[in-house]
Amino acid sequence: MDNARFADTNDQDLLAQHVAGEPDAFGELVRRHRDRLWAVALRTLGDREEAADAVQDALISAFRAAHTFRGQSAVTTWLHRITVNACLDRARKAASRKTAPVDDADRLDQLLEPHESAEAPAERQDLHRELLAALAKLPVEQRAALVLVDMQGYPVAEAARILDVPTGTVKSRCARGRARLVPMLTHLRGDARDSGDLTVGRNRTQGTSVPPASGPRDAGASDPAAAKGGGGRS
Repeated sequence: MDNARFADTNDQDLLAQHVAGEPDAFGELVRRHRDRLWAVALRTLGDREEAADAVQDALISAFRAAHTFRGQSAVTTWLHRITVNACLDRARKAASRKTAPVDDADRLDQLLEPHESAEAPAERQDLHRELLAALAKLPVEQRAALVLVDMQGYPVAEAARILDVPTGTVKSRCARGRARLVPMLTHLRGDARDSGDLTVGRNRTQGTSVPPASGPRDAGASDPAAAKGGGGRS
């Protein structure tokens, strides 16, 4: 696909073109936003396979529900909302099976983006692992709010739109989540960081990518329903 063809096309027009039958428009939306969706899913679920499946579920749902988009929010907010809902669905199902999203060092290592594993100092990697391990112990609603606000750097108002809850709810979930994290991370205070601050990973999503073996491919060229996984909540 020639990405330059859509260089001057905004997200909303791309979605409209997809609805009108343009075969490559949705694929361009996926190319633009997949990495940030993947980062949110990975940090919310703490498991690469679950995160890849959640992103795939979300993109399938977005592909199918594009005609319902009314432009009341940005397309990226709409996509993030669908992705977070898919993550919450999977996290609740995992909780009902009493499985922990992160339970050993190898899986924690997988949560580090490739560029962080290769380039970040050992101290940063250790801190990041401990933050993610603690984050995984929070209720999923608090975890999702903290991932969006403290790790991805979204303003509270934008996070509220993504989560489809009032801004006060996001603030409350973040405050409760940080309060629960403090006793788990007190020993990190010597690292010149507030133990309730999750900004270690903030805005470091540029190097992430959905694993090609699990993520949806060529979503704009054909109905992604043929890919593995069901539709997420739209």
